[in-house]
Amino acid sequence: MRELVYYVATSIDGYIAAPDGTYDAFPIVGDHMDVQLGEFADALPAHVAAALGVEPRGDRFDTVIQGWNSYRVALDVGIERPYAHLREYVATSRQDAAPEGVTYTADALATVRELKQEDGAGIYLCGGGRLAGSLLPEIDRLILKRSPVVFGAGIPLFGDAPYAAAEFRPVSTRSFDSGVQLVEYARAG
Repeated sequence: MRELVYYVATSIDGYIAAPDGTYDAFPIVGDHMDVQLGEFADALPAHVAAALGVEPRGDRFDTVIQGWNSYRVALDVGIERPYAHLREYVATSRQDAAPEGVTYTADALATVRELKQEDGAGIYLCGGGRLAGSLLPEIDRLILKRSPVVFGAGIPLFGDAPYAAAEFRPVSTRSFDSGVQLVEYARAG
């Protein structure tokens, strides 16, 4: 069965973005970038991968689901298919037609459950925090790019999800000279 993987940058204090949704405080240079551009190339937006000369292989992820606010970042600069190399789903209650190649879903949880029954590579949960909180029961793996920065406030890793303890077991931790740690957890049980 396919896994839903929440691969996301986070501050030490558990925020994935500043209060205004920006994430430019996360380091984009350093020795951790080789892993990001290699092992996790599938999670790069298509235009970023092309600009960097990186070819996503489609072996880690072949599908992405993201919230409307995450998707809107690309739309605001005229990009309708930010992950054109993946099957794209956007969790939204919008009623207008989605661009070709993008599927809008008003029920992200049901959509993820259906996608997990299909054959294929992993499903990349791109964000944001509110969507991650709503999909927490279906998240199989967390891969956190923990940066050496404290935000103090912002968009939490799981939005405003209600308390519901979910156990994950540590799989690996890789530390980089940049101060970034790549920490991976798998759902326990």
